[in-house]
Amino acid sequence: MLSAQSVRKYSNEFMNIGVDARSLGMANAVTAGTNDVNSGYWNPAGLVTLEDSQLSLMHSSYFANIATYNYAAFAKPLDDRSAIGFSIIRFGVDDILNTTQLIDQQGNIDFNRISLFSTADYGFTFSYARKLPLDGLNYGVNAKIIRRVIGKFASSWGFGFDLGIQFVKNDWMFGVMARDITTTYNIWTIDEKEFATVQAAVEGQNQELPETTEITIPKLQIGMARTFNFRGDYSLQAAANLNMRFAQTNDIISTESVSVDPALGFEFGYIDLIFLRAGVGNFQNVRQLDGSEQVNFQPNIGVGFQYKGIQIDYALTDIGDQSVALYSNVFSLKVDLSIFR
Repeated sequence: MLSAQSVRKYSNEFMNIGVDARSLGMANAVTAGTNDVNSGYWNPAGLVTLEDSQLSLMHSSYFANIATYNYAAFAKPLDDRSAIGFSIIRFGVDDILNTTQLIDQQGNIDFNRISLFSTADYGFTFSYARKLPLDGLNYGVNAKIIRRVIGKFASSWGFGFDLGIQFVKNDWMFGVMARDITTTYNIWTIDEKEFATVQAAVEGQNQELPETTEITIPKLQIGMARTFNFRGDYSLQAAANLNMRFAQTNDIISTESVSVDPALGFEFGYIDLIFLRAGVGNFQNVRQLDGSEQVNFQPNIGVGFQYKGIQIDYALTDIGDQSVALYSNVFSLKVDLSIFR
Protein backbone atom coordinates (compact mmCIF):
# COMPACT_ATOMS: atom_id res chain seq x y z
CA MET A 1 0.00 0.00 0.00
CA LEU A 2 1.37 3.40 -0.96
CA SER A 3 1.66 6.03 1.76
CA ALA A 4 3.85 8.69 0.13
CA GLN A 5 2.81 12.28 0.75
CA SER A 6 3.87 15.72 -0.44
CA VAL A 7 3.62 19.17 1.13
CA ARG A 8 3.32 21.69 -1.69
CA LYS A 9 3.63 25.47 -1.88
CA TYR A 10 0.92 25.45 -4.54
CA SER A 11 -1.80 22.88 -4.00
CA ASN A 12 -5.53 23.03 -4.80
CA GLU A 13 -4.74 26.36 -6.49
CA PHE A 14 -8.10 26.41 -8.26
CA MET A 15 -9.56 27.32 -4.86
CA ASN A 16 -7.40 30.49 -4.81
CA ILE A 17 -8.38 31.98 -8.20
CA GLY A 18 -11.27 33.95 -6.73
CA VAL A 19 -14.99 34.30 -7.37
CA ASP A 20 -17.41 37.12 -8.20
CA ALA A 21 -16.56 39.69 -10.89
CA ARG A 22 -16.92 42.53 -8.37
CA SER A 23 -14.16 41.13 -6.16
CA LEU A 24 -11.91 40.20 -9.07
CA GLY A 25 -12.25 43.72 -10.48
CA MET A 26 -10.87 44.96 -7.13
CA ALA A 27 -7.89 42.55 -7.34
CA ASN A 28 -9.41 40.34 -4.61
CA ALA A 29 -8.81 43.00 -1.93
CA VAL A 30 -12.14 42.26 -0.26
CA THR A 31 -11.26 40.33 2.91
CA ALA A 32 -12.46 43.22 5.09
CA GLY A 33 -15.35 44.54 2.99
CA THR A 34 -17.13 41.44 1.67
CA ASN A 35 -20.73 41.39 2.93
CA ASP A 36 -22.92 39.29 0.64
CA VAL A 37 -23.45 35.71 -0.53
CA ASN A 38 -19.89 35.61 -1.92
CA SER A 39 -18.51 36.10 1.59
CA GLY A 40 -18.63 32.33 1.95
CA TYR A 41 -15.55 32.30 -0.28
CA TRP A 42 -13.78 35.55 0.67
CA ASN A 43 -14.50 35.72 4.40
CA PRO A 44 -17.47 33.80 5.85
CA ALA A 45 -17.80 36.34 8.68
CA GLY A 46 -19.39 38.72 6.15
CA LEU A 47 -22.44 36.48 5.77
CA VAL A 48 -24.00 37.87 8.96
CA THR A 49 -24.84 41.14 7.15
CA LEU A 50 -27.38 39.36 4.93
CA GLU A 51 -30.95 40.52 5.35
CA ASP A 52 -32.43 37.86 3.06
CA SER A 53 -31.41 34.88 0.94
CA GLN A 54 -29.05 35.50 -1.98
CA LEU A 55 -27.89 33.52 -4.99
CA SER A 56 -24.68 34.09 -6.97
CA LEU A 57 -23.40 32.67 -10.28
CA MET A 58 -20.13 33.23 -12.12
CA HIS A 59 -18.45 32.07 -15.33
CA SER A 60 -15.00 32.69 -16.78
CA SER A 61 -12.58 30.99 -19.18
CA TYR A 62 -8.81 30.53 -19.27
CA PHE A 63 -6.19 29.45 -21.80
CA ALA A 64 -8.15 30.85 -24.77
CA ASN A 65 -11.35 29.11 -23.61
CA ILE A 66 -9.68 25.73 -23.17
CA ALA A 67 -10.41 25.73 -19.42
CA THR A 68 -13.67 26.86 -17.84
CA TYR A 69 -14.21 28.14 -14.31
CA ASN A 70 -17.74 28.14 -12.88
CA TYR A 71 -19.12 29.04 -9.46
CA ALA A 72 -22.51 29.04 -7.75
CA ALA A 73 -23.40 30.02 -4.20
CA PHE A 74 -26.42 30.37 -1.94
CA ALA A 75 -26.64 31.96 1.50
CA LYS A 76 -29.37 32.95 3.94
CA PRO A 77 -29.66 34.39 7.45
CA LEU A 78 -30.77 32.00 10.18
CA ASP A 79 -31.74 34.80 12.56
CA ASP A 80 -30.54 38.32 13.36
CA ARG A 81 -27.18 36.99 14.61
CA SER A 82 -26.19 34.09 12.33
CA ALA A 83 -26.19 32.92 8.72
CA ILE A 84 -25.26 29.92 6.59
CA GLY A 85 -24.04 29.45 3.04
CA PHE A 86 -23.07 26.85 0.46
CA SER A 87 -20.99 27.18 -2.70
CA ILE A 88 -19.54 24.99 -5.44
CA ILE A 89 -16.59 25.67 -7.74
CA ARG A 90 -15.64 23.73 -10.86
CA PHE A 91 -12.42 24.32 -12.78
CA GLY A 92 -12.07 21.94 -15.68
CA VAL A 93 -10.67 21.09 -19.08
CA ASP A 94 -12.99 18.90 -21.11
CA ASP A 95 -12.61 16.75 -24.23
CA ILE A 96 -8.86 16.18 -23.92
CA LEU A 97 -7.47 13.84 -26.56
CA ASN A 98 -6.16 10.57 -25.10
CA THR A 99 -3.58 9.36 -27.61
CA THR A 100 -1.97 6.69 -25.40
CA GLN A 101 -3.48 3.95 -27.59
CA LEU A 102 -2.91 5.71 -30.94
CA ILE A 103 -0.30 3.15 -32.02
CA ASP A 104 -1.33 -0.50 -31.88
CA GLN A 105 0.88 -3.46 -30.96
CA GLN A 106 2.01 -3.82 -34.59
CA GLY A 107 3.20 -0.20 -34.69
CA ASN A 108 0.34 1.03 -36.85
CA ILE A 109 -1.31 4.40 -36.28
CA ASP A 110 -5.05 4.02 -35.79
CA PHE A 111 -6.96 7.25 -35.16
CA ASN A 112 -9.99 5.24 -34.09
CA ARG A 113 -8.05 4.37 -30.93
CA ILE A 114 -8.10 8.02 -29.78
CA SER A 115 -10.54 8.71 -26.94
CA LEU A 116 -11.55 11.77 -24.96
CA PHE A 117 -11.35 12.49 -21.24
CA SER A 118 -11.82 15.41 -18.88
CA THR A 119 -9.90 16.73 -15.92
CA ALA A 120 -11.88 18.68 -13.35
CA ASP A 121 -11.45 20.12 -9.87
CA TYR A 122 -14.45 20.66 -7.59
CA GLY A 123 -14.68 22.60 -4.35
CA PHE A 124 -17.75 22.30 -2.09
CA THR A 125 -17.87 24.82 0.76
CA PHE A 126 -20.29 24.90 3.72
CA SER A 127 -20.23 28.17 5.67
CA TYR A 128 -21.51 29.34 9.05
CA ALA A 129 -21.22 32.88 10.44
CA ARG A 130 -22.23 34.49 13.71
CA LYS A 131 -22.11 37.88 15.40
CA LEU A 132 -20.07 38.07 18.61
CA PRO A 133 -21.20 40.01 21.70
CA LEU A 134 -18.86 42.88 20.87
CA ASP A 135 -20.74 45.16 18.47
CA GLY A 136 -19.26 45.00 14.96
CA LEU A 137 -17.19 41.85 15.57
CA ASN A 138 -18.21 38.74 13.60
CA TYR A 139 -16.69 35.37 12.79
CA GLY A 140 -17.28 32.65 10.23
CA VAL A 141 -16.05 29.14 9.47
CA ASN A 142 -15.89 27.07 6.29
CA ALA A 143 -15.82 23.31 5.91
CA LYS A 144 -14.48 22.38 2.48
CA ILE A 145 -14.67 19.17 0.48
CA ILE A 146 -12.30 18.91 -2.49
CA ARG A 147 -12.85 16.52 -5.38
CA ARG A 148 -10.30 16.24 -8.19
CA VAL A 149 -10.61 13.93 -11.21
CA ILE A 150 -8.12 13.25 -14.02
CA GLY A 151 -10.08 11.08 -16.44
CA LYS A 152 -9.77 7.42 -15.53
CA PHE A 153 -6.16 7.88 -14.47
CA ALA A 154 -6.58 9.28 -10.97
CA SER A 155 -8.97 10.96 -8.56
CA SER A 156 -8.84 12.37 -5.05
CA TRP A 157 -10.90 13.54 -2.11
CA GLY A 158 -9.80 16.29 0.25
CA PHE A 159 -11.11 18.03 3.35
CA GLY A 160 -10.20 21.26 5.14
CA PHE A 161 -11.35 24.28 7.17
CA ASP A 162 -11.19 28.08 6.91
CA LEU A 163 -11.71 30.67 9.65
CA GLY A 164 -12.64 34.32 9.08
CA ILE A 165 -13.09 37.37 11.32
CA GLN A 166 -14.40 40.84 10.53
CA PHE A 167 -14.64 44.00 12.61
CA VAL A 168 -16.65 47.02 11.43
CA LYS A 169 -16.46 50.42 13.12
CA ASN A 170 -18.23 53.36 11.48
CA ASP A 171 -16.89 53.48 7.90
CA TRP A 172 -13.81 51.36 8.69
CA MET A 173 -13.68 47.61 8.06
CA PHE A 174 -11.03 45.09 9.09
CA GLY A 175 -10.81 41.42 8.20
CA VAL A 176 -8.68 38.31 8.65
CA MET A 177 -9.12 35.11 6.65
CA ALA A 178 -7.13 31.97 7.52
CA ARG A 179 -7.42 29.37 4.75
CA ASP A 180 -6.73 25.67 5.26
CA ILE A 181 -6.08 26.32 8.95
CA THR A 182 -5.68 22.63 9.77
CA THR A 183 -3.96 22.00 6.42
CA THR A 184 -6.09 20.40 3.72
CA TYR A 185 -5.42 16.78 2.82
CA ASN A 186 -6.05 15.28 -0.61
CA ILE A 187 -6.00 11.49 -0.77
CA TRP A 188 -5.37 10.26 -4.33
CA THR A 189 -6.46 6.99 -5.86
CA ILE A 190 -4.45 6.05 -8.96
CA ASP A 191 -5.62 3.49 -11.50
CA GLU A 192 -2.44 1.47 -11.98
CA LYS A 193 -3.74 -0.15 -15.17
CA GLU A 194 -4.38 3.24 -16.78
CA PHE A 195 -1.10 4.58 -15.41
CA ALA A 196 0.75 1.70 -17.08
CA THR A 197 -0.45 2.93 -20.49
CA VAL A 198 1.56 6.17 -20.09
CA GLN A 199 4.36 4.95 -17.86
CA ALA A 200 6.74 4.22 -20.72
CA ALA A 201 5.53 6.92 -23.11
CA VAL A 202 8.59 9.10 -22.45
CA GLU A 203 11.83 7.37 -21.53
CA GLY A 204 12.97 8.31 -18.05
CA GLN A 205 9.65 10.01 -17.20
CA ASN A 206 6.58 8.81 -15.27
CA GLN A 207 8.43 5.72 -14.07
CA GLU A 208 7.09 5.80 -10.51
CA LEU A 209 3.58 6.25 -9.21
CA PRO A 210 2.99 9.80 -7.87
CA GLU A 211 2.44 10.52 -4.18
CA THR A 212 -0.98 9.48 -2.94
CA THR A 213 -1.34 12.16 -0.24
CA GLU A 214 -1.12 15.87 -1.03
CA ILE A 215 -1.07 18.47 1.75
CA THR A 216 -2.13 22.10 1.33
CA ILE A 217 -0.46 24.38 3.88
CA PRO A 218 -2.33 27.29 5.55
CA LYS A 219 -2.56 30.79 4.07
CA LEU A 220 -3.44 34.07 5.78
CA GLN A 221 -5.14 37.14 4.33
CA ILE A 222 -5.35 40.41 6.27
CA GLY A 223 -7.51 43.22 4.93
CA MET A 224 -8.60 46.77 5.64
CA ALA A 225 -11.18 48.92 3.86
CA ARG A 226 -13.02 52.20 4.21
CA THR A 227 -16.10 53.61 2.51
CA PHE A 228 -16.34 57.32 1.69
CA ASN A 229 -19.70 58.94 0.83
CA PHE A 230 -19.99 62.16 -1.16
CA ARG A 231 -23.19 64.25 -1.34
CA GLY A 232 -25.32 61.18 -0.77
CA ASP A 233 -25.15 60.03 -4.40
CA TYR A 234 -21.50 59.02 -4.76
CA SER A 235 -19.43 56.50 -2.81
CA LEU A 236 -15.88 55.22 -2.89
CA GLN A 237 -14.59 52.08 -1.20
CA ALA A 238 -10.83 51.76 -0.91
CA ALA A 239 -9.43 48.41 0.20
CA ALA A 240 -6.06 46.78 0.81
CA ASN A 241 -5.00 43.18 1.41
CA LEU A 242 -1.87 41.40 2.52
CA ASN A 243 -1.96 37.83 1.19
CA MET A 244 0.50 35.58 3.03
CA ARG A 245 1.85 32.09 2.39
CA PHE A 246 4.01 30.32 4.93
CA ALA A 247 6.64 29.31 2.38
CA GLN A 248 9.21 31.01 0.16
CA THR A 249 7.68 31.94 -3.20
CA ASN A 250 8.12 34.55 -5.94
CA ASP A 251 5.96 37.07 -4.06
CA ILE A 252 7.39 40.59 -3.89
CA ILE A 253 8.12 40.09 -0.16
CA SER A 254 9.56 36.65 0.42
CA THR A 255 11.53 34.95 3.18
CA GLU A 256 12.12 31.33 4.09
CA SER A 257 9.21 31.38 6.53
CA VAL A 258 6.61 33.66 4.92
CA SER A 259 5.84 35.39 1.62
CA VAL A 260 3.57 38.42 1.23
CA ASP A 261 1.68 39.64 -1.83
CA PRO A 262 -0.14 42.98 -1.38
CA ALA A 263 -3.29 43.98 -3.27
CA LEU A 264 -5.20 47.26 -3.64
CA GLY A 265 -8.78 47.69 -4.82
CA PHE A 266 -11.21 50.56 -5.43
CA GLU A 267 -14.93 50.72 -6.14
CA PHE A 268 -16.67 53.94 -7.19
CA GLY A 269 -20.46 53.90 -6.98
CA TYR A 270 -23.25 56.19 -8.13
CA ILE A 271 -26.58 56.02 -6.22
CA ASP A 272 -25.98 52.29 -5.59
CA LEU A 273 -26.84 51.72 -9.24
CA ILE A 274 -23.64 51.86 -11.30
CA PHE A 275 -20.16 50.84 -10.14
CA LEU A 276 -16.68 51.25 -11.60
CA ARG A 277 -13.83 49.20 -10.16
CA ALA A 278 -10.07 48.87 -10.40
CA GLY A 279 -7.40 46.94 -8.58
CA VAL A 280 -3.82 45.76 -8.71
CA GLY A 281 -2.22 42.71 -7.11
CA ASN A 282 -0.26 39.52 -7.73
CA PHE A 283 3.09 41.29 -7.36
CA GLN A 284 5.77 38.77 -8.33
CA ASN A 285 9.56 38.79 -8.71
CA VAL A 286 10.19 37.31 -12.16
CA ARG A 287 13.63 36.29 -13.42
CA GLN A 288 14.36 37.37 -16.99
CA LEU A 289 16.34 35.46 -19.62
CA ASP A 290 19.38 37.67 -18.99
CA GLY A 291 19.38 36.71 -15.31
CA SER A 292 17.95 40.00 -14.05
CA GLU A 293 14.74 40.25 -12.05
CA GLN A 294 11.75 42.52 -12.49
CA VAL A 295 8.51 42.97 -10.57
CA ASN A 296 5.39 41.93 -12.46
CA PHE A 297 1.86 42.64 -11.30
CA GLN A 298 -1.75 42.10 -12.35
CA PRO A 299 -4.03 45.12 -12.96
CA ASN A 300 -7.79 44.49 -13.13
CA ILE A 301 -10.81 46.61 -13.98
CA GLY A 302 -14.54 46.04 -13.72
CA VAL A 303 -18.03 47.48 -13.95
CA GLY A 304 -21.31 46.63 -12.26
CA PHE A 305 -25.01 47.41 -12.44
CA GLN A 306 -27.52 46.87 -9.63
CA TYR A 307 -31.28 47.33 -9.78
CA LYS A 308 -34.05 46.04 -7.50
CA GLY A 309 -32.06 43.19 -6.02
CA ILE A 310 -30.35 42.03 -9.22
CA GLN A 311 -26.66 42.80 -9.71
CA ILE A 312 -24.67 42.06 -12.88
CA ASP A 313 -20.89 42.46 -12.79
CA TYR A 314 -18.05 42.18 -15.29
CA ALA A 315 -14.29 42.11 -14.71
CA LEU A 316 -11.35 42.09 -17.08
CA THR A 317 -8.25 40.68 -15.43
CA ASP A 318 -4.69 41.20 -16.64
CA ILE A 319 -5.24 44.38 -18.68
CA GLY A 320 -1.54 45.11 -19.15
CA ASP A 321 1.64 43.36 -20.20
CA GLN A 322 3.06 43.40 -16.66
CA SER A 323 1.00 40.54 -15.35
CA VAL A 324 2.08 36.97 -14.87
CA ALA A 325 -1.54 35.92 -14.38
CA LEU A 326 -4.01 34.47 -16.84
CA TYR A 327 -6.13 36.71 -19.06
CA SER A 328 -9.84 36.31 -18.48
CA ASN A 329 -13.23 37.93 -18.95
CA VAL A 330 -15.37 37.28 -15.89
CA PHE A 331 -19.15 37.60 -15.67
CA SER A 332 -21.20 37.18 -12.52
CA LEU A 333 -24.79 37.54 -11.38
CA LYS A 334 -26.11 38.11 -7.87
CA VAL A 335 -29.81 37.94 -6.98
CA ASP A 336 -31.47 38.96 -3.72
CA LEU A 337 -34.27 36.40 -3.51
CA SER A 338 -36.50 38.82 -1.61
CA ILE A 339 -37.55 40.26 -5.00
CA PHE A 340 -39.64 37.14 -5.61
CA ARG A 341 -41.74 37.62 -2.47
